[in-house]
Amino acid sequence: MITPPQAPEIPGAKHLHSGKVRDLYELESGDLLMVASDRMSAFDWILDTPIPDKGKVLTAMSLWWFEQLDVPNHIVSTDVPDEVAGRAVVCEKLAMYPVECVARGYLSGSGLLDYNATGAVCGIPLPGGLVEGSRLETPIFTPATKAEIGEHDENVSYDAVVRTVGEAPAEALRRLTLDVYTKARAMAEERGIILADTKFEFGARADGTIVLADEVLTPDSSRFWPADRWQPGKQQPSYDKQIVRDWLQFESGWDRTSGEAPPRLSDEVIERTRSAYIDAYEQLTGRKF
Repeated sequence: MITPPQAPEIPGAKHLHSGKVRDLYELESGDLLMVASDRMSAFDWILDTPIPDKGKVLTAMSLWWFEQLDVPNHIVSTDVPDEVAGRAVVCEKLAMYPVECVARGYLSGSGLLDYNATGAVCGIPLPGGLVEGSRLETPIFTPATKAEIGEHDENVSYDAVVRTVGEAPAEALRRLTLDVYTKARAMAEERGIILADTKFEFGARADGTIVLADEVLTPDSSRFWPADRWQPGKQQPSYDKQIVRDWLQFESGWDRTSGEAPPRLSDEVIERTRSAYIDAYEQLTGRKF
C-alpha cells in the first residue's frame, strides 16, 4: 500500500500526520509526539510486512546519536504514553525546512546513478573511474526534495536549496549536514562500521535557531556497511534495508515497473532485516537491545 494504515488512537494526543514509517501527534502541551512504527518502506511503497521491533531500534538509535552530537535537537522528553513506550519521543514543534539534507562519503544508490549519467552528483563534479562503494576524498552535500508518500525524492543542486530556503539558511544546512556526518562517520569507523551516506532533517525555532529533527543516523536514514567487508566495485553487505531492496529486486520476482504492490516479505528476510538493525544498534552504541 502507498498510503499508511490508520494511526492508532492515543489518549490525550491528536493525530496530525502519518508518513512511511512515523505517526505524528500533537499533545495538549503543544509539543509533538513522534511515534516510530514497525512499517518498512522500499521503492516508494509501504510494504504489507512489518519488521518486528524496528520502531524501537530506530528510536533508541536516534536518542543515542542525539546524546553524542553537539548540535541543538528537537527532543523534549522520552516520557511517552504507555501505548507507544520505547518507540516514541516528545519533541518540539518546529518550522521544518522542505529539504532532505543528504551527506555522502561513499558512492552508492541514487548518487551512483547520478554519477554514471553525468559524472557529477547534484551538480558536484567527481573524479573519473569511481564505482559502487568508492570512498569520496571529501564528503559532499547532495540535497533532495521531500516527496509525498508514493513519489520519489529527487536529488537537487545546492542552488535549488538556496532558491527554496534562502542563501543563509542553505549555507547553514550544508555546513551542519557535513559537520554532523563527518563526526558520525568517524565514530562509526571506530566501531567497525562505514557510514556511507545519511540524510538529516532540520527545522527552525521561533528565534531562528536551526535544530536537528526527526530520526538521525539510523538504518532507515543511512547506509551502514561492515568495514571489514567493504569492497569497492560491488554491492556492499549492509546493516540497513538494502536487504529488503535486494530481495525485492533480485529474488522475489516482483517487477518494479508493473505498478503492482510488492509481495509480502519472506520470514527469512524479515528476520535478517530485524537482526541487521539490532546488530547496527548494538555495534554502534555498545548497548544490548
